Amino acid sequence: MNSKFPSIRDFEKWLDTYLNFEKHPQKNIFWLDTVRFFCSILNNPEKSAKCVHIAGSKGKGSVSAFASSILDAAGFKTGLYTSPHLLDFAERVRSAHDFLSDDVYKKASLELERAIRSVSDDELPGKRAITWFELATLFSFLAFREYGADWSVFEVGLGGRLDATNVISPEVCCITPLELEHTEYLGDTIEKIAFEKCGIIKEGVPVVTSAQKDEALSVIRNIAKERHAPLIEVSKAAKIESAFETTESGKPVMKASIESPLFARPLVAHLSLLGYEQAENAALAAIAIKTACPCVTEEQIERGLEAAFLPARFEVVRSVPKYSAIPYLVIDGAHTVNSTKCLLSSLSAIEKADEKKPHLLFALAADKDAEDIAALLSREFYKITLTIPGGEKKADLPRAQEAFRKAGAKFSSGEDYEKMIADSFCAANEEKAPLVVAGSFYLAAEVKKFIS
Repeated sequence: MNSKFPSIRDFEKWLDTYLNFEKHPQKNIFWLDTVRFFCSILNNPEKSAKCVHIAGSKGKGSVSAFASSILDAAGFKTGLYTSPHLLDFAERVRSAHDFLSDDVYKKASLELERAIRSVSDDELPGKRAITWFELATLFSFLAFREYGADWSVFEVGLGGRLDATNVISPEVCCITPLELEHTEYLGDTIEKIAFEKCGIIKEGVPVVTSAQKDEALSVIRNIAKERHAPLIEVSKAAKIESAFETTESGKPVMKASIESPLFARPLVAHLSLLGYEQAENAALAAIAIKTACPCVTEEQIERGLEAAFLPARFEVVRSVPKYSAIPYLVIDGAHTVNSTKCLLSSLSAIEKADEKKPHLLFALAADKDAEDIAALLSREFYKITLTIPGGEKKADLPRAQEAFRKAGAKFSSGEDYEKMIADSFCAANEEKAPLVVAGSFYLAAEVKKFIS
């Protein structure tokens, strides 16, 4: 409830009276008829702008940021809907590079609340109560219509087929890399998860996919073929090269080179979003926008890629308030095996030989793969601190402790996350060592509050 926008604070108080899957996961609460029902009542705000739809297991937030930034650089008013937020609900519903106005948020929230109050429980499809994320999604539709967006970019919340965003009619769909995640809700195989993610593919609408495991790619190809959706595989359509560089001011950037017949010339962009995987995310976004909007120029794509930013995606903080002896702080929401591998790869690229081995502050939600992630992290850090990801996300600290213990790691731990955060910063500062925060966007949010 800390939003700087009064209307968002009021809206969030109302919103929090509804079931929030992000905080309280439950089965059998996913369907599309409720959102469609209210879209009809609200005069179909989801159709007010052209849109891009992005699903996947990892990287979809980054691809969303790149895509919206490219459209913005091309001169379009562009809305961006992502999740989760770190400090302010308005982060979920904004333009490519800024928040919308409080007036826009106010008009959208009042219109939505009026619509909800106008319908009795008995009139709801299946007499099922509407949920927090469905309301948030409807709010984004209304806000972007009020804002006058030319384009809107929507990141899927969970899965794809039954996600509340899947009532839109996009100009292009994107599938980022898939892996086992949320298996209790999406299925326990890559094929089942791919089926759910591919639910966003629409009849005749182009779909662009990142490189995938064979079993995922097979599902994507089959569903695209069934729906007559032209399929572009980035691994075939583009040659991608990437390297870490440092600007004259000392800022780390990722130099991405993207060569494809889709572009009049090779693209070269210096990305603020760091990590080798970000070059692939940039290529996916660039190809998707060029496919959906051919008038966008190569120069506009490059400017858009370079302007894109998302917090807590290998975010490097070079000067940490009150902890000046920490050389740098890395905040990353990595919470899957593949995103953890990307984190370690990126970390190795910016580490200097004369620096102390970094410390790790780590917390994981209860439904994540603690064992395999612990195996990756256990030997990479001088000191490891385990805690829970804030006070709102369900955690299983004993499981994380056992996972790191079995992996041979030495660590300190505690459920008092505020104390563990403070302890980890003090320890890194005393050792003059870098500090890495990972495992959860909720932990990232708590750390950002701590240093603000």
